[in-house]
Amino acid sequence: MRRRGFLKKLPLAAGSSFMLNSLPLSALAQAAPLHRLAASSNNDRVLILIQLHGGNDGLNTVIPIEQYAEYYNLRPNLAIPDKGKRKYIDLDSSLSAADQAGLHPDLTHMKALYDQGKMNIVQNVAYENVNGSHFRSRDIWFMGGDYNEYLPSGWMGRYLDHEYPGYPDSYPNDQMPDPLAIEIGNGVSLAFHRNNGIPTAISIQNPEQFYDLVSSVGGLPPESIANTHYGEELRWIMDIEEKSNQFAGRLKEVYEKGSNSQDVEYPDLYPFNAPPGRIKNRLAPQLKMIARLLSGGVKTKIFLARLGGFDTHAEQVESYDATMGTHAALLYHISSAMKAFQDDLKGLGLEDRVMSMTFSEFGRRAFSNGSYGSDHGTAAPMFVFGKMVQPGVTGTNPDLNNLNRGNLIHQFDYRQVFTSAVVDWLQADAEAVEATLLSDWVDSRLPIVGNGITGTNEGFFAQRNFLDDCYPNPVADKTVFAFRMNTDGKVKIELLDVQGRSVATVLDEFRKAGLHHITYNLQHLKSGTYLYRLENGALTQSKKLVKL
Repeated sequence: MRRRGFLKKLPLAAGSSFMLNSLPLSALAQAAPLHRLAASSNNDRVLILIQLHGGNDGLNTVIPIEQYAEYYNLRPNLAIPDKGKRKYIDLDSSLSAADQAGLHPDLTHMKALYDQGKMNIVQNVAYENVNGSHFRSRDIWFMGGDYNEYLPSGWMGRYLDHEYPGYPDSYPNDQMPDPLAIEIGNGVSLAFHRNNGIPTAISIQNPEQFYDLVSSVGGLPPESIANTHYGEELRWIMDIEEKSNQFAGRLKEVYEKGSNSQDVEYPDLYPFNAPPGRIKNRLAPQLKMIARLLSGGVKTKIFLARLGGFDTHAEQVESYDATMGTHAALLYHISSAMKAFQDDLKGLGLEDRVMSMTFSEFGRRAFSNGSYGSDHGTAAPMFVFGKMVQPGVTGTNPDLNNLNRGNLIHQFDYRQVFTSAVVDWLQADAEAVEATLLSDWVDSRLPIVGNGITGTNEGFFAQRNFLDDCYPNPVADKTVFAFRMNTDGKVKIELLDVQGRSVATVLDEFRKAGLHHITYNLQHLKSGTYLYRLENGALTQSKKLVKL
């Protein structure tokens, strides 16, 4: 009997009580080091996948402003307001009118990342004939296949299996002392399974707990092992136990060696009203642990974190305020945790190496229901984070006048996004892409990864936040000051003499995001050279002016 045949005869999948020295064999199998020769990987880039478990409501995450009337009519009891203190956040004044988008008011941290050029929103992602079953649709996203395919492996598992051949026999080793992938949770998803069903990841809650769990396995080995099929399988199980101990010790070592940035505080609680079970941020500790492992030197290539609670059939919002409640809290948790994670990576000097992206098995229907909720739908946005992403918005707003039985029509297949991650971020070659079963999507992959040139983020910011040259200059009496800001806020423009003393205030008031022109009369000023300075919270910039 071959190993996989032997394992199939064990009740692992059923979570049975089959034990090995008091450790459930299912846990031991999940902890088994599924690795490969990391020597075959030619870069130190890391991919973080964040699963939004349950089906995220994309329409209340990214609101199509130009279609606000249609949006409100479709979901009057869920709609995010377009006025007031808790109105949607205007995303980007430089987008076309048709694609003007608003973020949920609790996505302020995401808005900050967007303005910094560290986020890309991919609109309307799904696949053909979306399956409304949570389990089946997750499997489709994990396996990287069509709606009618049933693959035994996942796209991440196939990629890692190709990049690190020889697993598990040759691992850990000097080139790859760490797990190829880590899934945070109690089990390993289909995403990490290889074609033979053995996953290329381990699952942990935290490194110390994992170490304690695996360290409890042990005891004296048999004095002799029979040269039989049973003996062969027993040797294999003992080898897994040994490798698991090695990985556990290594993860504990890098975790203790690593640290988080001292000036970064990860969020803990949602600050507004929501059900008790949604108040605590359960994503932040996962990202904090990943940052610390990376700081300690872990070479793991792919991490999978998750946040549950997105199956919002009822009580998605508070009945008295559509901007608060379950969904709002979950969005806040993603937004605030990702901002802390990016700040942490920056402080640790790691942000050039890490790209993160969210995904959910499906979106929600355009129509709300009578329970202040939304039902299983189709397309939804994905969010891609990192210093090296191509910032901005990929795609267009969904067309709310062109629905398919109440569902949004998808613009991009999820594999166009994942193929970009594999080809452009992880830099897989053609052979690796073919092994991953994503070759058909290479030509249509999306431009979500930057060109790697330092300054991409700065350029994105500068295009949306700037002080322009005043005109005319030199000026005898009136001149026009022009500036663009990408976030609503207070703006101050001052005139300064050459000693830096303020001689006049041109503007000091709240302004909406966008391009502004201010005409100002300088007749009262003496002839000479002056500076005009703009301050708006995101930008401080000065330029020279000559008064005739």
